[in-house]
Amino acid sequence: MNVPAARPNAACRLIEPTPQTLPPGLRRWLLATRPAFLSVTLVAVLLGLASAHADGVPLHPATALVTLLFALVAHAGANVINDYHDRENDALNSERIFPFTGGSRLIQNGVLTPAAMARLGYGLLISVIPAGLWLTAHSAAGLMLIGLLGLLIAWAYSAPPLRLASRGLGEFAIVAGWLLVIVGSDYVQRQAFAALPLAAGLGYALLVANILYINQFPDATADAAAGKRTVVVRLGRRCARAGYLVIALLAALCAPLGVWLGVLPAPTLLILLTLSLSLAATHELWHHAEIPAQLAPAIKLTLAAAALYGLLMALTLVFSKGIS
Repeated sequence: MNVPAARPNAACRLIEPTPQTLPPGLRRWLLATRPAFLSVTLVAVLLGLASAHADGVPLHPATALVTLLFALVAHAGANVINDYHDRENDALNSERIFPFTGGSRLIQNGVLTPAAMARLGYGLLISVIPAGLWLTAHSAAGLMLIGLLGLLIAWAYSAPPLRLASRGLGEFAIVAGWLLVIVGSDYVQRQAFAALPLAAGLGYALLVANILYINQFPDATADAAAGKRTVVVRLGRRCARAGYLVIALLAALCAPLGVWLGVLPAPTLLILLTLSLSLAATHELWHHAEIPAQLAPAIKLTLAAAALYGLLMALTLVFSKGIS
């Protein structure tokens, strides 16, 4: 079914890519991956490496670099596949806040065809498989399970028949997916499963899920029209506001719980400083949940909260090892 693209607001017309502003070339393909969002995977890999280092595991630069590169490739592929499978409801989305919500706009604005996006997205995911096999050969067999689960989530998040995000299960998929990135990055170095990357990574994965959650508010009208039953669509924007705060508070509780259980070192409690960013975003969301055009500050604060949490957790793990 061809759906006419919704008319963007004036700001979107100025910054969204078009065939005139984005001529054929590598930059088109790079922007299709939504590179600004790949930073959450960069931080996740650093967090996994830091957890291995904190337990005294020697880090191997070659496997660490390959882990980082192909984790980014897998995330890029998932982004492109999401754009492809969400192309119809993205076309209906007149309340989007570009570049945060409503997709890359490459399909809707005629920059790339749906078929080209599908080839790119699935090609990127397939390219991860040889790297995963190489890393498994240099670590241990458990990495195969981590990789397969990660690829499954990347596909099932958007693609039929599972379409987890459309069933209100997107947040669970995001938490699981980014925990797998953290655990997998640790596993490549450690060659075994451990509690530390789970304890260090759960709060970060929850905050990454909150990025998805808050992005559903501007997209809710289009999602509902396309039959995409996200949590925000199911609850309505007003009722769904509380869910954002619940996720943020759960993330903040992870470090104190980990310290209490003796899994995390005490300096990791510094991540509680990031709660101020989530609370500021909650304030913005509480007042503007039903006014999508005013949600950009809340989305930026959410991105900052996740990034700062992950980086602080990684740094405190490294620092703790240095003074132990």
